[in-house]
Amino acid sequence: MRDWAFYSVCFGFIFGVLLRSFVFVNIYLTILFSVISVALFLFFAFVSKKNLGILISIFVLMFSVGMFRFDIADTPNPVVFESKVSKNVSLTGKIVDEPNVKENNQQLTLLAKLVQTDTNSAMAESVSVKILLSTGLEENYKYGDEISLKGTLKKPENFITDQGKVFDYVNYLRKDGILYVMSYSKIEIVSRGNGNIVKSALFFAKGKFLEKMDFAIPEPENLLMGGLILGERSSFGQEMRQRFIDTGTIHIVALSGYNVTIVAEWIMEIFAFLPRNFGFSAGIFGILLFVVMAGGQATAVRAGTMAVLALIARATGRNYDVARALILAGVLMIIFNPFVLVYDVSFQLSFIATIAVIFFAPKVEKYFLWVPESFKLRDVVSVTFAAYIFVLPFVLYKMGNLSLVAFPANVLILPFIPLTMIFGFFTGFAGIISHILATPLGYIAYLLLHWELGVINVLAGVSFASFTIPNFPIILVLVIYGWFTYRLFGRSMKKFFTEPL
Repeated sequence: MRDWAFYSVCFGFIFGVLLRSFVFVNIYLTILFSVISVALFLFFAFVSKKNLGILISIFVLMFSVGMFRFDIADTPNPVVFESKVSKNVSLTGKIVDEPNVKENNQQLTLLAKLVQTDTNSAMAESVSVKILLSTGLEENYKYGDEISLKGTLKKPENFITDQGKVFDYVNYLRKDGILYVMSYSKIEIVSRGNGNIVKSALFFAKGKFLEKMDFAIPEPENLLMGGLILGERSSFGQEMRQRFIDTGTIHIVALSGYNVTIVAEWIMEIFAFLPRNFGFSAGIFGILLFVVMAGGQATAVRAGTMAVLALIARATGRNYDVARALILAGVLMIIFNPFVLVYDVSFQLSFIATIAVIFFAPKVEKYFLWVPESFKLRDVVSVTFAAYIFVLPFVLYKMGNLSLVAFPANVLILPFIPLTMIFGFFTGFAGIISHILATPLGYIAYLLLHWELGVINVLAGVSFASFTIPNFPIILVLVIYGWFTYRLFGRSMKKFFTEPL
């Protein structure tokens, strides 16, 4: 009964957020559903005593809670800022995230303030919103800088990608609380060092780490290393990024639970000669180190959380206990930010890939018995294949790009990725101590990176490397994942639905 109640609570809440993400539901209707569900729960619990009725009422109640949680987050834009849209404005604000330095510009997340007057009470209050500010590369902006600027305030707009898909840019920014954009405004730094002390320290450590690593590893290999370790792919040129997409390897430079899990398992393998608990603790420490070096950003925390759960599952074999923990972790992330369920592709991909690592990889490993076990090669290949196959329907629907060279590219590259990341970490930390220590480590990392980039460049040059499917049907995606669910959990689901409540 407890399992039934747990899944009723979690999936009721998830489906409530899911529906409210697409359809506006009046708040009074949500309250009505809640009242009815509570009344039904009391009836079935104390009068009728029907377990099925109790579970349905719990599901409906949590469904209402999910809609209500999204409704709280989905607040209208402030009137004072709406009145300034498409107009020249003068603003002051603080940079509240690490600047995103791209090939030709940099993007700043600014918490800007304007004074709004209440016409009824004649009282004034300060209203703050996040604005995405695009500017040139001339100035070295930092987290915590207070700036003043003049420019045209605009609202973000959706656009068509190169693959012919409509990208919901509005909600992509909204998930991070960003409501407006400004481009190439006149900016003046008022003061520095106004950010959170802990966050400032994390960003400083990350910047120093990348600086020392870049000093020991030349370009473009250092760009790939930054992407592997910290998800730093903003400096990639468009051509380089397209090669990753065409070869189905863009996931290796994303902050995902899958990448971190593989590295953590390698750390455990290195310490295999020590007591098991020590090796497992070293793997967890490696994940924590990754989160810290990534600046403690929300994406890194989510990836780290899923990596820890995947590591526990693969180390203990208690997959279904970890599955409940994974669902609970997902629900907590959605409670914290309900926009991630539908509008955060990195959250979705990381969650799907983690399911593949825990449940699908053990099923397909028997097909790779021909791969040597040395250096965990068989494990890496089977996990890679499982993760790629499992996320492929979602990728086709979201991005519309099908790579025909993805599997050979991943097989030739991914066995070297954990070793590359480990040498990248060693290079960065050694560089902080001494450039002489970092140089030999950086050279080994460079050779590995050079091989990986070489494979990507060669396979991306194949004429049939990839093609676009602009309108991959959502119905087919649901059917495929329904089949995956049946194959992975069919026996457990049958037992779950046939056993007495």
